[in-house]
This record gives sequence, structure tokens and C-alpha cells, in this order.
Amino acid sequence: MKLIEVIADEGSVKTVAAIAEKHKVRDFRTGLKDKDDSQLMRLVVTDDKVQEVLDSLQGVLGAQTYAKLLVYPIDISLPKQTEEQEEKESKATQARESLYKEVQKNSRLDMNYLVLVLLSTIVAAIGLIENNVAVVIGAMVIAPLLGPNLAFGLGTALGDLSLMKNSLKTLFAGVLLAVTISVILGIVWPFPVTSPELLSRTDAGLDSIALAFASGAAAALSMSTGLPSVLVGVMVAVALLPPAATFGLMLGHARIDLASGAALLLAVNIVSVNLACKLVFLIKGVQPRTWWEKEKAKKAMRSYILVWVVTLLLLGLVIYVRTFSL
Repeated sequence: MKLIEVIADEGSVKTVAAIAEKHKVRDFRTGLKDKDDSQLMRLVVTDDKVQEVLDSLQGVLGAQTYAKLLVYPIDISLPKQTEEQEEKESKATQARESLYKEVQKNSRLDMNYLVLVLLSTIVAAIGLIENNVAVVIGAMVIAPLLGPNLAFGLGTALGDLSLMKNSLKTLFAGVLLAVTISVILGIVWPFPVTSPELLSRTDAGLDSIALAFASGAAAALSMSTGLPSVLVGVMVAVALLPPAATFGLMLGHARIDLASGAALLLAVNIVSVNLACKLVFLIKGVQPRTWWEKEKAKKAMRSYILVWVVTLLLLGLVIYVRTFSL
């Protein structure tokens, strides 16, 4: 459940009360009136109705420049809800404003992001070269690659070009940094190309598509429902960082044949993760508030899904040809 505080003109009380009644909120209260005639109102809303209530409130209070909506989580509520109510809340999609704030924070291209990519790439490269699975998994824990992928998927669902551009910039900056660091390591470190962990990232197969697709879908689903996404972030990082590191290491070793396989695997995984995110947000009904924004976002979503599907089919064809020719 959520507590929604509304600070608006005193004349809005009846309107907000009507919205509370329409959406059958758990509780509606009015607080003290301020000196500037602004009124405090509180609504207790179940998670499955938060987005509807917020949309209605924004629709009627949008003209009031000083109106504010504040949303707080409710950790404990007594008496306890029925099992049916708890089940409905557990299936509820987070409000788009909450999703937006989360992905925007986790997709910023700043020094923290670059340092985490740098450190995780070094750790992953060492794990791949030494054939140490535990070290590779450790690198995935600190790799910050989940945020930009989710942000790009959400930006597409909302038709937010700014979020899409920023997330793409962050994602490709991270991948480029990972590849660059790996190339340098490949040049200065004369390691034998015999590690099974390393060689497994130079061979893209149809199972790679399934793995990356499942990772992206799980990440989008966990975020949209408010479930912890730490372990899912590790899954997404597994699909992206090791192939990027392998690509750079093979380039540094002048093994173009192996580098091309790693590059193909990296491209397939990026496309699969992003396509899965978009499909999950589409199925969960994540969309803008106003009608014209919804229509605009739908057109953009269809176009981007079509582009990703065609790209994935082409990459799948390349994988098939490579596998058949070998």
C-alpha cells in the first residue's frame, strides 16, 4: 500500500474526495488548512490502484502550479489485509513515476558508473583468463549494466526520447570502456588462449539468445513489480560483460577469428535483453498518462520492437550460417 499526500487549493477537497470514492481507496482524510489556503489531504491506496489514482489527481490538479503529490510506502498496516488483497497487490505494477525515478538514477553516465565498469571488467577479464567461474560471477555483481538496458526499455514504453538517448549513451559508453580496457589487457598480458571460460564466449549459439532474452525479461518483470533486482542484474551482466571483455581480449591478442565470435555474442545479447525488456513493459501496460502521449508511445514501441526483432533474426541467421559452415 501507499500513502498519497495531496497539497492543493482548499476548493479541491470535494474533487479529491470524489476521486477517492471513485477508485475505492482504503482511507481518505483531510488535514489542517495552511495560511495560504492550501489544504492537506491524505489517501491510503492499494498498490494495484496507485497509478489510476495518481493519473486522476494529476488530471484535475495539473493547472495548480503549487499543487504537490507525495507518495510514501506503507510497510505495516493493521489489521492485516485479506489473502485476496495481498495477492492483488503482489501482482500490481509499480507506478510509472516510481519506475522512471529508479531507472533514471541507475542509468546516469557518471564517474561512479565508469569506475564500476572499469573494475568489473578487470575482474571479469582475470576470471576468464584464469578459468575461474567464481571470479567471473563476482565481477557480475558489481557490473552496473542493468540500469541502462531497463532505462532504454522504459523510455521506449513512455515515448521519452531524452531517457532513451541518455540510456543508450550510458550503455555504449560502458561497453566501449569494457572493450577498451580488455584490449589493453590483451596486449600487455601474454596469456594462452586455452581457458574454457574464455573460449565459451567466442561461440554464439541459439541458446545465447534464450539466455539473454530470459535475463532481460526477468529484469523488467522484477523492476515493474517492485521485486529485488540485484540477482537479476547479475544475470544481465553475465549476458553482456563477459562477451565484451572476451571481444577486447581477443582483439588485443590479434585473434580476429575468436574476436568476431565474441562480438556476435555481444550483439545478440544486447538485442535480446532490450527486446525482452520492451515486450515485458508492453505486456505490463506501462505507458504515458495522456491519450496523445499513449498513441505516440505505442507507435514508437511498435517501431522499435520491429527493428529489434528484424535485427535479432538477422543475427540468428548469421549464427546459423556460422554453425552450419563449421
